[in-house]
Amino acid sequence: MANINDAASAYLNTLKQVQGGSAASDIAKGSAVPAGAPSFGDILKQSAEAAIGAQHRSEQTSAASLLGKADMTEVLQAVNDAEVALNTVLAVRDRVVQAYQEIMRTPI
Repeated sequence: MANINDAASAYLNTLKQVQGGSAASDIAKGSAVPAGAPSFGDILKQSAEAAIGAQHRSEQTSAASLLGKADMTEVLQAVNDAEVALNTVLAVRDRVVQAYQEIMRTPI
C-alpha cells in the first residue's frame, strides 16, 4: 500500500506536469503552493475527465474492432488504459473516504 510520501510525490509530479515547471523546487524554497498552481480539486477533476476519456476510447476501439476497423492489440491497449484509470480513481476515492473517516474519529 502506498504511504503519504508516495502520494505527496505523485501530487508534486502531477503538479509539475500541469505547470511545466519544478514544483519541488518551489516547495523547497518555502512556498507551500507555487504561485498560479491549480488547486487539488482542479487536478482531481482533470484526472477524472482523463479516466472518463479512457473509458470512451476503450468503448470506441471495441466497437471499431467489431466492425473490423481495429485489431485486437489496439482493443487490449485501450481496455488496459481504461482499467488502470478506473483503478486509480477507485484508489483515490478509497483514500479520501479513509481520510474523512480519520478526521471524523479525531476528538475535538
